[in-house]
Amino acid sequence: MDTVFQTFHQASSRFAGPLLATTLSPIPPDDDPTLLHRFHRDSNVFSIQSDIQKYIKARPLYLPIAEANAWIDIYVAYWKALGEILRAETGHHRDDWAIKVYEAWKEILTLLIRGYSPTSGFEAWTMPCLYTVGKYLRVFAIKADEEQSKTSEQNGGPVKMELDGLGDDVMESVEKNKWLEDAARVINEVFRLCISDRAPLEDSRKWGIYNTTNLLFKTYFKLNSIGLSKNILRALQATKADLPAIENFPKSHIVTFKYYVGVIHFLDEEYVRAEESLTEAFHMCHKKAHRNKELLLTYLIPTHLHTSHTLPPPSLLTTHPYLQTLFSHLLHAIRSGHLASFSTLMLTHESQYVRRRIYLSLERARDLCVRNLLRKVWLMEGGKENTRVKVGVFAAAMRFSMMPLPGRDEMMGAGLEKEEGMEDDEVECLIAGLIYKGLIKGYIAHDHGIVVLNRKGEAFPGTGV
Repeated sequence: MDTVFQTFHQASSRFAGPLLATTLSPIPPDDDPTLLHRFHRDSNVFSIQSDIQKYIKARPLYLPIAEANAWIDIYVAYWKALGEILRAETGHHRDDWAIKVYEAWKEILTLLIRGYSPTSGFEAWTMPCLYTVGKYLRVFAIKADEEQSKTSEQNGGPVKMELDGLGDDVMESVEKNKWLEDAARVINEVFRLCISDRAPLEDSRKWGIYNTTNLLFKTYFKLNSIGLSKNILRALQATKADLPAIENFPKSHIVTFKYYVGVIHFLDEEYVRAEESLTEAFHMCHKKAHRNKELLLTYLIPTHLHTSHTLPPPSLLTTHPYLQTLFSHLLHAIRSGHLASFSTLMLTHESQYVRRRIYLSLERARDLCVRNLLRKVWLMEGGKENTRVKVGVFAAAMRFSMMPLPGRDEMMGAGLEKEEGMEDDEVECLIAGLIYKGLIKGYIAHDHGIVVLNRKGEAFPGTGV
């Protein structure tokens, strides 16, 4: 125990919150992998209270009685939680070990929250302890839900449905996320603790607001409760005047916050606002944060398809292999205007697109695929020298484009029913929709079965033609 409480005393004397938070981590430091084992071994259930009291109240650290007692309770709870974790690691556990670990860890966070009451009087510099304990509470809650689901299956309970990777997005039963929902309620108390603080800004818990908000966003997204994330945004907006300017927070807090705000706007189909938040986060992202940039581009690429009707350069995807797998063939199908390839690729990657919540957005990019196809037809018909193209010519091109490419599309789309050819009237309706959306400039002369395209400006905006 000496090592842990030496760190506690150092952190308290320096007002070093991040250092203090390391003493409440369930993960030992890399340079001392046996620290947690020694900490737990140095006491027992009968003497733990007095042992910790001896360290907390030791000189030269002089804490007020109420604050010292609060820290004693927290470290007793931490010792008990470590016992559950170590039993799980060594295999000496029961079937409900994950739930025991979660409940023991939840007690630490509950006591920490209580420590910020006027009675105990924890100061704002200790907030990193809340971040660390809250972060692992979410981790343990997810593990408890997973273990409970396994136990339920083994006991003949409700069977977990496999939905091709939709586990993060679809709630299969009320009990599936029981512990994560409970964790969300506790973390929400931390959020209220931060946002309701009335202390002067230099000593305020409001400096922890975005870190806590990001943790809530992660939890709500895992629960597929995007509506609850919007409630958090509304609460932040209502108290914006009382919060420190977001530019004054650590970049890591800002980037994560902007990412989730951008995704929320993306899911609401507010693509202009989504592009603004995601672009800000992307430019602030550390140059070596490859994974974070990849996550941001996962939403920025579909967003650009809607805001500017443009495709990303191939060079952007080559630096991100995952994005290249996810988007390169689909973007090529859009660029070439091949509808059969587009449909086949949407089906092939459906589970990944749905899991990332970008399926509907990409499906709507089918309009761009059609636009590029019709542009090719127009160029073959003479381009600017010919502003009139028969609807039947466009219809014939669309029917041809719906035929699968030999080899790849036939293999990838095996077992699919072939799309029926489109009638001229259907194509005319589709062109009318593209004109309404601004993807084509012109009008339809229905009586003559002709599309009259803009002669002076761009007939197909966004293509440079």
